[in-house]
Amino acid sequence: MNNRTVLVLVLTVFMLASSAVSQAGSIWARRDRNMPNLYADDVARHIGDILTITITEDSKIENKAKRNLKKETDRSTTFDGKLGISHILPSIPGFNMTAKSSNELKGKADYKDERSFIDSVTVVVIDILPNGNLVVMGTRNRDIAGDKQIIEVSGIVRTSDIAFDNTVKSERIADFRIVSRNGGVADPFNRPGWLGRIFDTIWPF
Repeated sequence: MNNRTVLVLVLTVFMLASSAVSQAGSIWARRDRNMPNLYADDVARHIGDILTITITEDSKIENKAKRNLKKETDRSTTFDGKLGISHILPSIPGFNMTAKSSNELKGKADYKDERSFIDSVTVVVIDILPNGNLVVMGTRNRDIAGDKQIIEVSGIVRTSDIAFDNTVKSERIADFRIVSRNGGVADPFNRPGWLGRIFDTIWPF
């Protein structure tokens, strides 16, 4: 067997061995496509993603109204008894008439209301608008020692307003709507009794 034949046999064996190795699995497992990218963030961008809303609502209303109206009327009439045709009609006794009227209205109203609501609710993206804004909605139920609270939140979120930790402030949400319902053990103590409601109806001042 000459050297050329030996070289051909060696090359053939090497190619077969390389093919077998290439068909075998790599020592590094392939990454599952369903797993998130190592460098990807968790910011909500798609329908079904979750987003945390930080609620900090402070409302302060102060209305003052003051009204002061006054009207006075003074009229006086004097008649000397002459009818203008003295040679035909006799004179009649004269008289004086004076009328005075006064009308005064004073009113004052003062209304002041201060409320604060601080909480955080995680919502779900339910729709994406054509401009890329996210429509979100979420509900949180609490039942602590018989005191129940239900918080419903919805609105439209701009993706650029979402922070790196996947949170957004409530003041940045368009059409923001929050509904809070309380019930349970403490609910009867937050409402006036039936006797108080009757007095409020009969004597609302």
